[in-house]
Amino acid sequence: MRRGAGKVAEAAEVTAAAAASLQPSSSPGTSWALAAGLAIVCVWGANFAVQKALFEVLPPAGLLFARYLLMPLCAALLLMCSPGARKPLPRADLLQIAFLGFLGHSVHVTMVTFGIHWSTAFSSALILACGPIFTLLILHWVGHERLSWPQVAGVGIACVGVLVFLSDKLLGQQWAATGGDLMMLLAAALFSYYTVMSKPLIQRHGGVTVMAYATIAGSPPVVLFCASSAWVAPWAAMGWLHWGLLLWATLVSAFLGWLVWGWVNERRGVARTAPLQYLMPVVAGIVAWWATGERFSTVKLGGAVLTLGGVALAQFADRLRRRG
Repeated sequence: MRRGAGKVAEAAEVTAAAAASLQPSSSPGTSWALAAGLAIVCVWGANFAVQKALFEVLPPAGLLFARYLLMPLCAALLLMCSPGARKPLPRADLLQIAFLGFLGHSVHVTMVTFGIHWSTAFSSALILACGPIFTLLILHWVGHERLSWPQVAGVGIACVGVLVFLSDKLLGQQWAATGGDLMMLLAAALFSYYTVMSKPLIQRHGGVTVMAYATIAGSPPVVLFCASSAWVAPWAAMGWLHWGLLLWATLVSAFLGWLVWGWVNERRGVARTAPLQYLMPVVAGIVAWWATGERFSTVKLGGAVLTLGGVALAQFADRLRRRG
C-alpha cells in the first residue's frame, strides 16, 4: 500500500510540476528569450534544406552517426565547464532524464532525419509545426488544461489540413514521401512530450544539466543503430561545404538549438513558446525555394494554411474567449 501510495504521490508531483512550469517567467530576460526562440526557430527552419543538401552525399544513418559521435562529447565538455551542472542528481531524476533522452534523441531525431530524407523540406517543417497541437493534448492529459469546443475544432481543422496537404502524395501513391510525413507527425508528438515533461527537470537542475545528460543518454542507441551504414558511407565524397553543413547541423542547429530551446521554455513557459514553431514552415519553405528550387502547388499551400490555421485556433481560441 505504501509503495502504491508513493507512486500516486510521485505521479501527482510530476503533474503538478508540469502544470506549474507552464507559468511564464516575468524576469527581464523574457524579451531576450523571445529573441532567442525566434532565432532558433529560424535556424531549425533552414536546417531542413541543410539536411537535404547533406543527403545528396551521405545517407541519413551516416549523418546521424556523425552527429551523435560529436554531440555527447560536446555535452560532456559542457558538464565539465559548468560547476553547477556537476552536482549529483537524484536517481529518480536521472532515470527520467535518461528516458527523455532516449525519446528525444534516439527516437525523435532518428525519425525526423529519415522523415526529411523521404519527404521534402517544406513538408517536413509543416508537419513538425503541428507540435503545439500535441503539446495542448499532452497538457490536457496531465490534467492542466481542459479542451474547449473551439480548441477541439482547431484540432479537427489541422487534421483536415494535413490530409489536404498530403493528398497529392496519397493520390499519386508516393508511399515513401507519405511515410516520411507520417513519421514526422509522430516525431512532433514525441518532441511535444519531451518539451512538457522536461520542463520540471529543467527548473530543478537547469537547462544545461538536463540537456547534457539527455544527450549523453540518447546517443549510444543511435550510434549502434547507424554504425553499419556509416561504415560504408562515402565520407571521401564530402567536400568542405558538406563538412561545414554537417558541423552546422550538429553543433548549431542540434546541440546549441536544444540547449537554447530549453532555456527559452524555462523563461517564457511551454504554452507561450510552442507557437513559435509556426514560423518553421515559413522559413523552411523560403529556404527550400531559394536553395533547392522546391515548388508548391495551390492544393499544398491551401493544406498548409488550413493546418497552421487549425493549430493557431487550437492554441489561442480559449485564451481569446477568456479575455473577451
